[in-house]
Amino acid sequence: MNPGQQLSITCTDLDDLGAGLGAVDGRRVHVAGALPGERVTAVVEHVSRQEPAAWARLVTVEAPAPERRQPACPAFGSCGGCILQHFAYEAQLAWKRRRVGDAFAARSVLAGITIDPCVPSPKPLGYRNKSKLVVARTADQGRLVLGAYAPRSHDVVEVAGCRIAESPLDETAGALRAILDEAGVRPYDERTLTGNLRHVVLRSNHAGQVLAVWIAARPLPDGAALARRFRAVRPEVVGVVEHENRTRGNVLFSDAGDNERILDGAGTIEDRVEVAGRSVLLTLSPGAFFQANRAVAGLAYAALAAGLGARSIDRIVDAYSGAGGIALALAPFASEVIGIESHAGAVADATASAGLNGITNARFVVGDAAALLTGLDRADLVVLNPPRKGCAPSVLAQVVRLAPRALAYLSCDPDTLARDLEALAAHGYRARAVTPFDMLPHTPHVETLVLLPKSA
Repeated sequence: MNPGQQLSITCTDLDDLGAGLGAVDGRRVHVAGALPGERVTAVVEHVSRQEPAAWARLVTVEAPAPERRQPACPAFGSCGGCILQHFAYEAQLAWKRRRVGDAFAARSVLAGITIDPCVPSPKPLGYRNKSKLVVARTADQGRLVLGAYAPRSHDVVEVAGCRIAESPLDETAGALRAILDEAGVRPYDERTLTGNLRHVVLRSNHAGQVLAVWIAARPLPDGAALARRFRAVRPEVVGVVEHENRTRGNVLFSDAGDNERILDGAGTIEDRVEVAGRSVLLTLSPGAFFQANRAVAGLAYAALAAGLGARSIDRIVDAYSGAGGIALALAPFASEVIGIESHAGAVADATASAGLNGITNARFVVGDAAALLTGLDRADLVVLNPPRKGCAPSVLAQVVRLAPRALAYLSCDPDTLARDLEALAAHGYRARAVTPFDMLPHTPHVETLVLLPKSA
């Protein structure tokens, strides 16, 4: 098999990135855009030298699967975002459940654990509360674009008309693009290190308000005047913040101190998540983590609380607390809640949110999770909601030392979840309930909640 070779392939599954997966002459072939059950024609683009695998570009669908659907977004295929829009939503949910099950089955200690059906998003479209947009200019006309990277490249694709973003994010982005283009704002060029504006992040809340963050390699000339004009055109924008990021590479937010300034309006936005009929108010600053699907976050938090059996708990420790959503949702069930988070801005947000909710039994501390867990003497429940790489071994060691009665693990990656659950099982923590949640419809991502009581 060689690059440029044309193949006829029958796809039997999707890989972890959402590409169709088939086999030719004993070699796995990944075809983006193909679906399970389809026979397609594809052209080989890359052949691995380390393993029997190849990646190919879809040319034609010879026999479409019954689950194939017309994508909703005009940029589908060129945008690297919601790449499963052509896959029926019910089929997406079933595949995500299987993906979690496959990760568990690969580790013998987890084999046989029942995986609940994937909880659907109440809104498969228009659910995403944050847009992260790349700033560029078109090669032909030099027109400014707020878009996304094409798959496996740094080519920027225009995403006007995005259907997964909450209203009014797409309309707000369109107005901002016109203002920045007219002002002659120069996009940052990562090759020549010239220009100013790198990304725009727009965060919306439950009330349709928007916080805009301009991520710049260096301050924009007349940035404050542009921000005032933007807010005059789009009154739902409660504030514009400029975040200066001079680092090389693709990191969105720099962790350098004193690199943010409010150009106009507010520097944070207040959001609300509904948890089993109760509202939890959240203050969110530009770089704070909060789940991109507010409705599904509320369902996951409610399932976590229900798993506690509504019993009173002495101390809950949330080891990756982010902006405090989970910790504040669980506060009514505990005498004390401690949230641990490495992002100082998120800790400030969570502390402010506790005040908004009238919660006095929750406190939040900033620092490394393993180091701060070392300083605790006990915990009745530990909540783990780590980034995609999962928990560091040092964190798991400290969790085991605390010997809580139960653990709750909310994961965004099935493979690192399975790895960490295998480590915890050796210490008597075995999964009792495993529930996938479709936090990001039309993407390969799946969020999974696992409740682990301590064995006697």
